[in-house]
Parts: sequence; structure tokens; C-alpha cells
Amino acid sequence: MKRLLAAVLLVSALSACSGGPTPLAPARAASDLTPADRAALRDGGTLRWAVDRVPAALDVYAADATADTALLAHAVLPSLYRLDERARPVADPDFLAGADRADRTVTYRLNPRAQWSDGTPLSAADFTAQWTALRTGQPGYAAIESVAQGADPHQVKVVFRQAYPEWQELFSPLYPAAGAQALLPGAAGAGLSAGPLAVRSLDAGAGRASLVRNPHWWGEPAKLDGIDFRVTPDRLDALEHGQLDVAALEGTVDHPPAAKSADAVDSSVQALKRAEALPGVTLHRAPAPAFTQLTLNGARGPLADAAVRRAVAAAVDRGGLATAALAPLGLPATALGNHLLMADQDGYRDNSAALGATAKDLHLDLSLLYPDDSATARRTADALTAQLAPRGVTVKAQAVPAAGFVHDHLAVGDFDLALFSWPAAAFPAVDERALYAKPRPGADGRPVAGLNYAGSGTDEIDQLFDRAAAEPDRARQTALLQQADTRLWELGHSVPLFQRPELVAVRAGVAGAGAYGFGWPRYQDLGFHR
Repeated sequence: MKRLLAAVLLVSALSACSGGPTPLAPARAASDLTPADRAALRDGGTLRWAVDRVPAALDVYAADATADTALLAHAVLPSLYRLDERARPVADPDFLAGADRADRTVTYRLNPRAQWSDGTPLSAADFTAQWTALRTGQPGYAAIESVAQGADPHQVKVVFRQAYPEWQELFSPLYPAAGAQALLPGAAGAGLSAGPLAVRSLDAGAGRASLVRNPHWWGEPAKLDGIDFRVTPDRLDALEHGQLDVAALEGTVDHPPAAKSADAVDSSVQALKRAEALPGVTLHRAPAPAFTQLTLNGARGPLADAAVRRAVAAAVDRGGLATAALAPLGLPATALGNHLLMADQDGYRDNSAALGATAKDLHLDLSLLYPDDSATARRTADALTAQLAPRGVTVKAQAVPAAGFVHDHLAVGDFDLALFSWPAAAFPAVDERALYAKPRPGADGRPVAGLNYAGSGTDEIDQLFDRAAAEPDRARQTALLQQADTRLWELGHSVPLFQRPELVAVRAGVAGAGAYGFGWPRYQDLGFHR
């Protein structure tokens, strides 16, 4: 599981909620990039890219790994499979000539030209070291029984304990055997590489990372001399002064300086307008691989009754919230109707009809928690409060410190309703299970919710996840996930609201950059127009 299983406390911009259901818009483009025609790009130049944090090492499996960790890792390490716009795994021919699966065994055929920057070919030794390092803490690697060289040095045979359909999620990125025990690509994270770029420097303290063209790269050469990743708190100011070429702006719009004050929403809108007006900069928009949702605490109070949870969930106008959230950002208002698959993801289906109709007179008093550093979370809470009032639900919204939102409130069940976001998963049968698994008794006999902050679950839902994770046929697996999602709606577990937006500013003349959705850059194609 490469993504962070921690709440993403970034909810999208919301203005006042309109009354009544809102029609859902058609599906959106899954990415928004500047065209990248290699023939039209000049050789050379350094791209300046804003990040939130520079990691001390490129370990995407570390507990504190972020999207920035993965961004850098994909530039310098092999990924056997990339994700396309609909989150489908596609073999990368630079690293993988092909792969075959027969029952429990997957045979990888590595590109014979693929090598680490010290000249060592990619081999079974790298797979073995990564499996050994991760098999006690990562479900996918724990499912492996053995790793060995195949018929030749460029062939790797991985045998699973039982059929494991999500095998394409593993070994992407792949770490060198020399550093895989600690999952560091060399000392201080700046050692061996096997990508179009290599690490020249990685300085977490200074907030700077420098990647340069890899002279040992065997594929199409990188057009850029390198990329300078830099922690940049005031991205709008840096863009305005010509100091950045690429900068994600979701946080800038969602967390303006006045996020905790009464004029938070105005500040958020002004930040967006300023971004749109930057000279020589284009603001790219696409759905992000994350979704905002409302969790209903089924472990206490009136929401312990599934019928009450369903009634409250049915009173939420998801279309109205999506319109209020996404229209100001220039994205079509598409409410999300699935807990497990995003609207731009292969196999998506809206199963919200399973929730049923609203109950008329609820007469409930409920608390609603949201993170206090988000201007848009504040507006979301206000809009939701207004929606539920006519249905007999009095909501007391409370902003709590974002730093303790998970530990002090979600993890201990100190809420009735909670508004926050989760990352989306390309392999939900495995990666999403923990969010919905039925709490089991702990040592003291009390249920342990884990990451299922709603505290509700069923054996049937758990079994559907297990069956989906073991189902090799993609169509049948998707059908099982749809059944699990339908049961989650019927359980009144939570209400997926909308997919969060991805907003990325790109300077004119830069090619191949923008809002990537589920994907990531093809680094050798990034560059500057002639």
C-alpha cells in the first residue's frame, strides 16, 4: 500500500449551498496537461517545481511519506507499471518487456537494457530485497511466498501464497538491492537511480531537492537538464515574480492566511482569482485522486442505529454540495456516488440509490467536526448545517485544530459527524479495505476501529473485499466491489460527496506538466518549448 492511510484534511472550496437536488454533470477529463511534443522541445533548462516538503529519503512506504515523496521517487526509480488516466495499470516498456500470470506465479520479463546507475542490471536480487524489507508490514508483499530468478537474468518469478490479482501494484517503484533493506536508494536517499533523472542533492532541512539528467538512462533522454524541487510557502508570490514554473495550488486556495477567520471564504476566492490572473501562467484543473466525504459515527448515540444513519445520509444533497464546491474552481459539479471508485476511474458506478429515501421527522442534535485550517471546510460545514436543518437535524459544527483532528477526535470516536477527505486508490480491493473493515474486539474486549472511523461494518462487507482481492477476473472483481459499495450505502457508513480538485499552475512555454490525476509525469518528456 503505497498511499498514505491518513485523513487528507483538505476539502474543496465551498460557497453557500443552494436548496433542492442539483443535477449531476457529465464526467470530466481525468487530467489536464500542457502538450508534450518532444520534437518541439529544446534540449536543456532546469524546471523549478514547488513542493510542500522535501523528504529525507525516497521511501514511499515510510509512515511519513507524502505525495511529494512519490513525485520524486517516480523520477529516479523504476516503476514496472504506470497508472493511466482511469487508474488502470499499464506496463512501462522502459523497465518491463512483459509479464505473465499463471495461477499463483507471476513471471516478469525485464527490459535487458534496464540498469542501475552503477551499471548493475535490474534483477531478481532487487525484487528479493524489496520483498524481504516489506513483507511484514505491507499486505501485498506479505502475500508473496517466494522470489527467484527465472530462465535468465532478466526474468523474475514471484510466487504468491494464493492467487493475488493486484500484483501489478507491487514493485512500482522498485528499489535497488543495495538499499532496499532500509528502502533508501543509497546513502541519504541520493544513491543509485534507474530513471530518466538522478538525484544530485536531497536536503530535507533546506527544503530543496535537485534532480539531473541520468547519464546512464537507456530510454529516450530527458529533455531537461534537471528539476529543482523547492519548498515554497507563498506560491502565488513566487509565481508572480517568475521564481517557479510548476506549482500545485490546492493548498494555497484551501488554506489562505485568513482560513480561521470570518472572511475565510472571501480569502479563498481571492486566492483563486489571483492565481487565474497571473501573467504568463495557466491554471490547470482536473479531479484529484482523493475525495471529500462525511463520516457518520455508528459507535455511539442515535447514529448507532443504521436506520437513523441512512436517514441522515439520505438528507444530504450531494449534488448541491458538489456544485458549491467545484463550480468556483472551474470544474463541473459531479457528485460522487461510490465509496471505492472515483468518477474518472475504470468501473465507476453510482450506487447511492441503495441508500433509500429520507425519513421525514428525525429530531436529532448532532455534532459535526471539521479541521480549522481550511476555509472551505468551514464553508462546507455551514452549507451542510443549512441542508440538514429542514429535515429535523440540528447540527452543531465545530472547528478543531487540524494537527489533532485525527488523533484527538477521529481515532477516539469523539464526534457524531466528521467532514474530511481520503486518498483514492487504484487498487481498492486491497487498499480501501481498512477504511471499512468491521471493528474487532481488542484485548480489553472493546471494538478496535482502526482506520474505520465510522465504527460500523459487517462480516459480509469484509468478505466481499476479500473475494474481490482474490478475484483474477477484472470484471468480476469490479462486480464484487460494486456489491461492497452498495452494502456501505445501505449501512449508512459514510457519504462520499465529491472528488477533490487538483489545481496546478504551469508557466507558459513548459510542456508535459499540469494536473495529472491518478498518473504522474513522464519525466523525459518534460521540457521547454523552443
